[in-house]
Amino acid sequence: METEIPAILRARHAIAPERFTFHSSRMRMTHVTPEQLRTMDADSDRCALELSDAHVDVLGYACLVAIMSMGPGYHRVSEERLHHRTVRNNAPAPVVTSAGALVQGLHILKAKRVALIAPYMLPLTRTVVGYLELEGIEIVDYEALEIADNLEVAAHDPFKLPGIARRMDYAGVDAVVLSACVQMPSLGAIEQAEQTLGVPVVSAAVCTAHQMLRAMKLDAVAPGAGHLLSGAFARS
Repeated sequence: METEIPAILRARHAIAPERFTFHSSRMRMTHVTPEQLRTMDADSDRCALELSDAHVDVLGYACLVAIMSMGPGYHRVSEERLHHRTVRNNAPAPVVTSAGALVQGLHILKAKRVALIAPYMLPLTRTVVGYLELEGIEIVDYEALEIADNLEVAAHDPFKLPGIARRMDYAGVDAVVLSACVQMPSLGAIEQAEQTLGVPVVSAAVCTAHQMLRAMKLDAVAPGAGHLLSGAFARS
């Protein structure tokens, strides 16, 4: 989130007049386990309060699997609760979760059949798959990279992802999720993967940026971030 969202917004400077500031408040997590994810999510109210002190225009909740591991449809619960936290602080701001943004991004693309890459251990990856399928998105194939350490997730080479995607069963899919995790970088490889695979390619970060721009009532467009941010889906 702290790397790729600002990169997307900076790239947008070349085609649009708006300029952005970026503020962050961190929930602690070192290993991607169900226990640490629950503890992390419980800390999100504190983060929403701290960020709303800055009267930000939108809040983005970064951890996709923290939301999805809390149960079906939890992104709606989280977004509403954290928004109300900002309202009670007299600094109302919309909240975009990366989990909800991925769901929305795939629906916007009309992607009913999807292939997906995630850095998580297999049980958590299956949780993500099940969550998306309950949102009406069929996961045709998926790859769990099984990286437990959160810093190692961030250090994964994004340019390995198109090759991983090519080895998957993506025949007949409507889209490929190159990274179902905002911690695992993929932005630099999104357009390369689209050219290689011949289908729209998104990531949790790209979908989050798209929904954050829409929440700010700006055109959801940025160069170098793939089909979703190409301008074809700039307005709701």
